[in-house]
Amino acid sequence: MKKILVTGGLGFIGSHTVVELQNEGFEVVIIDDLSNTTLSVLDSITDITGVKPTFHKADVRIKSDIKAVFDAHDIDGVIHFAAFKAVGESIAKPLDYYENNLSSLIYMLQELKDRKLDNFIFSSSATVYGEPNHLPITENAPVKKAESVYGNTKKIGEEIIRDSSKAYGINAIALRYFNPIGAHESAKIGELPLGVPQNLIPFVTQTAAGIREQLSVFGDDYPTEDGTAIRDYIHVVDLAKAHIAALKRLISKNNKESFEFFNIGTGKGTSVLEVINTFEKVNDLKLNYKIVGRRDGDVMSCYADTTIANKELNWKTEIGLDEALRSAWKWQQKQSV
Repeated sequence: MKKILVTGGLGFIGSHTVVELQNEGFEVVIIDDLSNTTLSVLDSITDITGVKPTFHKADVRIKSDIKAVFDAHDIDGVIHFAAFKAVGESIAKPLDYYENNLSSLIYMLQELKDRKLDNFIFSSSATVYGEPNHLPITENAPVKKAESVYGNTKKIGEEIIRDSSKAYGINAIALRYFNPIGAHESAKIGELPLGVPQNLIPFVTQTAAGIREQLSVFGDDYPTEDGTAIRDYIHVVDLAKAHIAALKRLISKNNKESFEFFNIGTGKGTSVLEVINTFEKVNDLKLNYKIVGRRDGDVMSCYADTTIANKELNWKTEIGLDEALRSAWKWQQKQSV
Protein backbone atom coordinates (compact mmCIF):
# COMPACT_ATOMS: atom_id res chain seq x y z
CA MET A 1 0.00 0.00 0.00
CA LYS A 2 1.52 3.32 -1.11
CA LYS A 3 1.63 6.05 1.53
CA ILE A 4 0.75 9.51 0.19
CA LEU A 5 1.36 12.79 2.00
CA VAL A 6 -1.39 15.36 1.37
CA THR A 7 -0.69 18.93 2.48
CA GLY A 8 -3.82 20.97 3.11
CA GLY A 9 -5.64 17.66 3.23
CA LEU A 10 -8.55 18.95 5.32
CA GLY A 11 -9.33 21.78 2.90
CA PHE A 12 -11.97 21.79 0.19
CA ILE A 13 -10.08 20.05 -2.64
CA GLY A 14 -7.71 18.26 -0.26
CA SER A 15 -10.45 16.49 1.70
CA HIS A 16 -12.20 15.24 -1.45
CA THR A 17 -8.87 14.00 -2.79
CA VAL A 18 -8.11 12.17 0.47
CA VAL A 19 -11.46 10.39 0.14
CA GLU A 20 -10.67 9.30 -3.43
CA LEU A 21 -7.14 8.21 -2.43
CA GLN A 22 -8.52 6.03 0.36
CA ASN A 23 -11.21 4.66 -1.94
CA GLU A 24 -8.37 3.59 -4.27
CA GLY A 25 -6.49 1.83 -1.46
CA PHE A 26 -3.79 4.41 -0.75
CA GLU A 27 -2.70 5.11 2.82
CA VAL A 28 -2.93 8.85 3.54
CA VAL A 29 -0.96 11.16 5.82
CA ILE A 30 -2.43 14.67 6.12
CA ILE A 31 -0.68 17.90 7.05
CA ASP A 32 -2.92 20.89 7.75
CA ASP A 33 -2.57 23.93 10.00
CA LEU A 34 -6.37 24.35 10.21
CA SER A 35 -6.09 27.99 9.08
CA ASN A 36 -8.95 27.59 6.59
CA THR A 37 -10.75 24.47 7.80
CA THR A 38 -11.72 22.59 10.95
CA LEU A 39 -10.64 19.31 12.53
CA SER A 40 -14.17 17.95 12.14
CA VAL A 41 -13.38 17.33 8.45
CA LEU A 42 -11.11 14.47 9.58
CA ASP A 43 -14.09 12.73 11.17
CA SER A 44 -16.17 13.34 8.06
CA ILE A 45 -13.52 11.72 5.84
CA THR A 46 -13.47 8.76 8.23
CA ASP A 47 -17.27 8.49 8.10
CA ILE A 48 -17.25 8.41 4.29
CA THR A 49 -14.37 5.95 3.77
CA GLY A 50 -14.37 3.90 6.96
CA VAL A 51 -10.66 4.67 7.34
CA LYS A 52 -9.16 7.42 9.49
CA PRO A 53 -6.19 9.09 7.79
CA THR A 54 -3.09 9.90 9.83
CA PHE A 55 -3.21 13.60 10.70
CA HIS A 56 -0.46 16.04 11.70
CA LYS A 57 -1.33 19.60 12.67
CA ALA A 58 1.65 21.36 11.16
CA ASP A 59 2.57 24.58 9.40
CA VAL A 60 4.13 24.05 5.97
CA ARG A 61 5.96 27.38 6.36
CA ILE A 62 8.03 25.81 9.14
CA LYS A 63 10.74 23.58 7.70
CA SER A 64 11.14 21.54 10.89
CA ASP A 65 7.40 20.72 10.87
CA ILE A 66 7.68 19.24 7.38
CA LYS A 67 10.90 17.38 8.20
CA ALA A 68 9.28 15.81 11.28
CA VAL A 69 6.42 14.39 9.21
CA PHE A 70 8.81 12.91 6.64
CA ASP A 71 10.91 11.46 9.48
CA ALA A 72 7.81 9.75 10.92
CA HIS A 73 6.59 8.11 7.70
CA ASP A 74 7.91 6.32 4.62
CA ILE A 75 6.28 8.60 2.05
CA ASP A 76 5.76 7.32 -1.51
CA GLY A 77 4.31 10.48 -3.00
CA VAL A 78 3.15 14.00 -2.18
CA ILE A 79 0.07 15.96 -3.25
CA HIS A 80 0.69 19.58 -2.33
CA PHE A 81 -2.47 21.66 -1.84
CA ALA A 82 -1.51 23.87 1.10
CA ALA A 83 -1.63 27.47 -0.11
CA PHE A 84 -3.49 30.75 0.25
CA LYS A 85 -5.82 31.12 -2.72
CA ALA A 86 -7.89 34.33 -2.71
CA VAL A 87 -7.16 36.59 -5.69
CA GLY A 88 -8.28 39.83 -4.07
CA GLU A 89 -6.59 39.14 -0.74
CA SER A 90 -3.35 38.26 -2.51
CA ILE A 91 -3.17 41.74 -4.03
CA ALA A 92 -3.68 43.30 -0.60
CA LYS A 93 -1.26 40.93 1.21
CA PRO A 94 1.47 39.99 -1.28
CA LEU A 95 4.18 39.07 1.24
CA ASP A 96 1.86 36.68 3.08
CA TYR A 97 1.12 34.92 -0.21
CA TYR A 98 4.73 34.72 -1.36
CA GLU A 99 5.89 33.42 2.01
CA ASN A 100 3.15 30.83 2.43
CA ASN A 101 2.81 29.56 -1.13
CA LEU A 102 6.47 29.50 -2.15
CA SER A 103 8.45 28.69 1.00
CA SER A 104 6.24 25.66 1.70
CA LEU A 105 6.78 24.39 -1.84
CA ILE A 106 10.56 24.82 -1.57
CA TYR A 107 10.71 22.99 1.77
CA MET A 108 8.62 20.13 0.38
CA LEU A 109 10.86 19.73 -2.66
CA GLN A 110 13.97 19.87 -0.47
CA GLU A 111 12.70 16.90 1.53
CA LEU A 112 12.06 14.96 -1.68
CA LYS A 113 15.55 15.81 -2.96
CA ASP A 114 17.31 14.95 0.31
CA ARG A 115 15.45 11.65 0.68
CA LYS A 116 15.63 10.75 -3.03
CA LEU A 117 11.85 10.54 -3.20
CA ASP A 118 9.56 10.99 -6.18
CA ASN A 119 5.95 11.43 -7.28
CA PHE A 120 5.01 15.07 -6.60
CA ILE A 121 1.61 16.50 -7.59
CA PHE A 122 1.27 20.29 -7.46
CA SER A 123 -2.00 22.14 -7.08
CA SER A 124 -1.64 24.78 -9.80
CA SER A 125 -4.17 27.02 -11.49
CA ALA A 126 -5.49 28.27 -14.79
CA THR A 127 -4.55 31.73 -13.52
CA VAL A 128 -1.07 31.06 -14.96
CA TYR A 129 -2.55 31.72 -18.42
CA GLY A 130 -3.72 35.23 -17.51
CA GLU A 131 -6.14 36.72 -20.02
CA PRO A 132 -5.94 34.06 -22.75
CA ASN A 133 -5.31 34.82 -26.43
CA HIS A 134 -7.51 31.94 -27.58
CA LEU A 135 -10.32 29.85 -26.12
CA PRO A 136 -10.54 27.12 -25.08
CA ILE A 137 -7.12 27.21 -23.40
CA THR A 138 -4.69 24.44 -24.33
CA GLU A 139 -1.51 23.47 -22.50
CA ASN A 140 0.39 25.13 -25.36
CA ALA A 141 -1.05 28.54 -24.46
CA PRO A 142 1.60 30.96 -23.20
CA VAL A 143 2.05 31.44 -19.48
CA LYS A 144 1.67 35.17 -19.05
CA LYS A 145 2.43 37.86 -16.53
CA ALA A 146 0.09 37.07 -13.68
CA GLU A 147 -3.01 39.19 -13.10
CA SER A 148 -2.73 38.69 -9.32
CA VAL A 149 -0.17 37.82 -6.66
CA TYR A 150 -1.95 34.49 -6.15
CA GLY A 151 -1.57 33.72 -9.85
CA ASN A 152 2.08 34.73 -9.70
CA THR A 153 2.74 32.28 -6.84
CA LYS A 154 1.38 29.47 -9.04
CA LYS A 155 3.45 30.61 -12.02
CA ILE A 156 6.64 30.86 -9.94
CA GLY A 157 5.76 27.60 -8.18
CA GLU A 158 5.68 25.77 -11.50
CA GLU A 159 9.05 27.30 -12.44
CA ILE A 160 10.54 26.12 -9.13
CA ILE A 161 9.24 22.59 -9.73
CA ARG A 162 10.45 22.54 -13.35
CA ASP A 163 13.98 23.59 -12.33
CA SER A 164 14.06 21.19 -9.37
CA SER A 165 12.74 18.33 -11.46
CA LYS A 166 15.45 18.90 -14.05
CA ALA A 167 18.24 19.24 -11.50
CA TYR A 168 17.31 16.45 -9.09
CA GLY A 169 15.26 14.05 -11.22
CA ILE A 170 12.05 14.52 -9.21
CA ASN A 171 9.08 13.37 -11.27
CA ALA A 172 6.27 15.90 -10.89
CA ILE A 173 2.94 16.89 -12.38
CA ALA A 174 1.24 20.28 -12.04
CA LEU A 175 -2.53 20.22 -12.41
CA ARG A 176 -3.82 23.55 -13.64
CA TYR A 177 -7.30 23.73 -12.11
CA PHE A 178 -10.08 25.77 -13.50
CA ASN A 179 -12.95 26.43 -11.02
CA PRO A 180 -13.74 23.65 -8.50
CA ILE A 181 -17.29 23.64 -7.13
CA GLY A 182 -19.80 21.27 -5.51
CA ALA A 183 -19.54 18.84 -2.63
CA HIS A 184 -19.35 15.13 -1.93
CA GLU A 185 -22.64 13.34 -2.58
CA SER A 186 -22.84 12.41 1.11
CA ALA A 187 -22.85 16.14 2.04
CA LYS A 188 -20.33 15.23 4.75
CA ILE A 189 -17.54 17.33 3.16
CA GLY A 190 -17.69 20.43 0.99
CA GLU A 191 -16.43 23.98 0.62
CA LEU A 192 -16.44 25.70 4.00
CA PRO A 193 -14.44 28.93 3.85
CA LEU A 194 -13.75 30.57 7.18
CA GLY A 195 -14.85 34.20 7.11
CA VAL A 196 -16.19 35.91 3.99
CA PRO A 197 -16.08 33.59 0.94
CA GLN A 198 -13.74 34.58 -1.88
CA ASN A 199 -15.20 32.17 -4.46
CA LEU A 200 -18.54 32.45 -6.26
CA ILE A 201 -20.33 29.26 -5.21
CA PRO A 202 -19.98 29.50 -1.39
CA PHE A 203 -21.13 33.11 -1.66
CA VAL A 204 -24.12 31.92 -3.70
CA THR A 205 -25.02 29.21 -1.20
CA GLN A 206 -24.50 31.47 1.83
CA THR A 207 -26.70 34.13 0.24
CA ALA A 208 -29.37 31.51 -0.45
CA ALA A 209 -29.12 30.40 3.20
CA GLY A 210 -29.50 33.97 4.46
CA ILE A 211 -25.99 34.12 5.92
CA ARG A 212 -25.04 36.81 3.39
CA GLU A 213 -27.53 39.56 2.63
CA GLN A 214 -26.65 39.89 -1.02
CA LEU A 215 -24.44 38.34 -3.70
CA SER A 216 -22.22 40.72 -5.65
CA VAL A 217 -21.68 40.01 -9.35
CA PHE A 218 -18.40 41.65 -10.29
CA GLY A 219 -19.04 43.35 -13.61
CA ASP A 220 -21.72 42.99 -16.30
CA ASP A 221 -19.84 44.98 -18.94
CA TYR A 222 -17.48 42.27 -20.19
CA PRO A 223 -17.72 41.54 -23.96
CA THR A 224 -19.53 38.23 -23.27
CA GLU A 225 -23.06 37.18 -24.17
CA ASP A 226 -24.61 38.40 -20.91
CA GLY A 227 -21.79 40.76 -19.88
CA THR A 228 -20.56 38.65 -16.96
CA ALA A 229 -17.26 36.79 -16.65
CA ILE A 230 -16.99 33.22 -17.93
CA ARG A 231 -15.32 30.36 -16.08
CA ASP A 232 -14.96 26.58 -16.34
CA TYR A 233 -16.72 25.08 -13.29
CA ILE A 234 -15.58 21.52 -12.46
CA HIS A 235 -17.09 19.32 -9.76
CA VAL A 236 -14.58 18.85 -6.95
CA VAL A 237 -14.93 15.04 -7.04
CA ASP A 238 -13.97 15.00 -10.73
CA LEU A 239 -11.01 17.21 -9.84
CA ALA A 240 -10.03 14.89 -6.98
CA LYS A 241 -10.07 11.91 -9.34
CA ALA A 242 -7.69 13.77 -11.67
CA HIS A 243 -5.13 13.75 -8.84
CA ILE A 244 -5.44 9.99 -8.52
CA ALA A 245 -4.92 9.59 -12.27
CA ALA A 246 -1.85 11.85 -12.17
CA LEU A 247 -0.41 10.04 -9.15
CA LYS A 248 -0.85 6.63 -10.79
CA ARG A 249 0.87 7.96 -13.92
CA LEU A 250 3.94 8.90 -11.86
CA ILE A 251 3.99 5.77 -9.73
CA SER A 252 3.80 3.54 -12.81
CA LYS A 253 6.46 5.67 -14.58
CA ASN A 254 4.14 6.44 -17.49
CA ASN A 255 5.10 10.11 -17.48
CA LYS A 256 6.81 11.28 -20.68
CA GLU A 257 8.87 14.01 -19.00
CA SER A 258 10.08 14.58 -15.46
CA PHE A 259 7.80 17.62 -15.20
CA GLU A 260 4.38 17.62 -16.84
CA PHE A 261 1.31 19.84 -16.56
CA PHE A 262 -2.33 19.33 -17.46
CA ASN A 263 -5.47 21.45 -17.68
CA ILE A 264 -8.15 20.11 -15.35
CA GLY A 265 -11.60 21.44 -16.22
CA THR A 266 -14.78 20.51 -18.06
CA GLY A 267 -13.96 22.19 -21.37
CA LYS A 268 -17.11 24.32 -21.12
CA GLY A 269 -17.38 27.98 -20.20
CA THR A 270 -20.27 29.20 -18.04
CA SER A 271 -21.02 32.83 -17.17
CA VAL A 272 -21.66 34.07 -13.64
CA LEU A 273 -25.30 34.82 -14.48
CA GLU A 274 -25.72 31.35 -16.01
CA VAL A 275 -24.45 29.86 -12.73
CA ILE A 276 -26.91 31.97 -10.73
CA ASN A 277 -29.82 31.06 -13.01
CA THR A 278 -28.92 27.35 -12.94
CA PHE A 279 -28.57 27.38 -9.15
CA GLU A 280 -32.01 28.97 -8.82
CA LYS A 281 -33.55 26.47 -11.23
CA VAL A 282 -32.12 23.21 -9.85
CA ASN A 283 -32.71 24.19 -6.22
CA ASP A 284 -36.05 25.96 -6.79
CA LEU A 285 -35.20 29.24 -5.05
CA LYS A 286 -34.37 32.87 -5.80
CA LEU A 287 -31.09 34.63 -5.04
CA ASN A 288 -30.69 38.24 -3.95
CA TYR A 289 -27.85 39.59 -6.10
CA LYS A 290 -26.67 42.91 -7.52
CA ILE A 291 -24.23 43.95 -10.22
CA VAL A 292 -21.15 45.82 -8.94
CA GLY A 293 -17.89 46.94 -10.52
CA ARG A 294 -15.26 44.58 -11.84
CA ARG A 295 -12.80 43.08 -9.35
CA ASP A 296 -9.03 43.61 -9.58
CA GLY A 297 -7.20 40.55 -10.89
CA ASP A 298 -10.19 38.95 -12.65
CA VAL A 299 -9.93 37.90 -16.30
CA MET A 300 -12.89 38.03 -18.66
CA SER A 301 -13.11 34.45 -19.88
CA CYS A 302 -11.25 31.29 -18.97
CA TYR A 303 -12.14 27.70 -19.87
CA ALA A 304 -10.10 24.63 -20.68
CA ASP A 305 -9.29 22.45 -23.61
CA THR A 306 -9.00 19.14 -21.74
CA THR A 307 -8.01 16.95 -24.70
CA ILE A 308 -4.48 16.25 -23.43
CA ALA A 309 -5.57 15.45 -19.85
CA ASN A 310 -8.34 13.19 -21.16
CA LYS A 311 -5.87 11.24 -23.29
CA GLU A 312 -2.71 11.19 -21.18
CA LEU A 313 -4.34 10.72 -17.77
CA ASN A 314 -7.18 8.55 -19.04
CA TRP A 315 -9.49 10.87 -17.11
CA LYS A 316 -12.55 12.93 -17.89
CA THR A 317 -15.24 14.78 -15.98
CA GLU A 318 -18.43 12.89 -15.20
CA ILE A 319 -20.55 15.31 -13.10
CA GLY A 320 -22.38 18.24 -14.70
CA LEU A 321 -23.15 21.77 -13.50
CA ASP A 322 -26.70 20.95 -12.34
CA GLU A 323 -25.51 18.20 -10.01
CA ALA A 324 -22.58 20.30 -8.78
CA LEU A 325 -24.90 23.16 -7.80
CA ARG A 326 -27.40 20.77 -6.19
CA SER A 327 -24.62 19.18 -4.11
CA ALA A 328 -23.26 22.61 -3.08
CA TRP A 329 -26.70 23.63 -1.78
CA LYS A 330 -27.23 20.28 -0.03
CA TRP A 331 -23.88 20.81 1.72
CA GLN A 332 -24.74 24.41 2.68
CA GLN A 333 -28.10 23.37 4.12
CA LYS A 334 -26.35 20.84 6.32
CA GLN A 335 -24.05 23.59 7.66
CA SER A 336 -27.00 25.85 8.40
CA VAL A 337 -28.80 23.26 10.57
